[in-house]
Amino acid sequence: MSVSNTKVVDFLEGLKKRGIQVLCALPQETNGVEGINYIGLGKINAAINTSTILSKFNPKLVINYGSCGGLNKQISGLVEITKFKQHDIDCTPLGFDKGITPYDKIQDIELSNSGYTCASGDYFVSDGSAINADVVDMEAYSIAKVCLLNNIEFKCFKFISDSADDAAATDWETNCADGFKLFIEKMKFLNLK
Repeated sequence: MSVSNTKVVDFLEGLKKRGIQVLCALPQETNGVEGINYIGLGKINAAINTSTILSKFNPKLVINYGSCGGLNKQISGLVEITKFKQHDIDCTPLGFDKGITPYDKIQDIELSNSGYTCASGDYFVSDGSAINADVVDMEAYSIAKVCLLNNIEFKCFKFISDSADDAAATDWETNCADGFKLFIEKMKFLNLK
């Protein structure tokens, strides 16, 4: 482990001691740095593993970092997400709008009107033209919902690794870990109580 990775691991351990848990879907997004809770890909893995982490550690704050596809061409790099929705649930044959879970009291989640909107779904988006959001991912909505249901503070930062287009898969593989250093620097300057 390099000196810089040792410093990052120490920083993450310091967050844990303060009741802050950092969650990320895949080790590929952080170059496998230790001290991160890797929760797996997709909304179900995110919900199950976030629930397990809340039960085990009882954190006061959960922070999600990960990669995402950019739909809003005006933004790039590391962005803070404060609005969460689903883009893949489709009960339109029953008369519901796409993205709405019938009979669920919680639909879109808005933590603040600053920040950006992330639409989560269980497929890798290579054509985001029909999705109304700034970015897309596969976990953030589930993590936000589990935290909301458990009254745990939640913050989310995503690195735009691709443009959610026909080059998305190749771009993601090339860029998915590029934002982790930016994320760690951002964490150092946040007022994390």
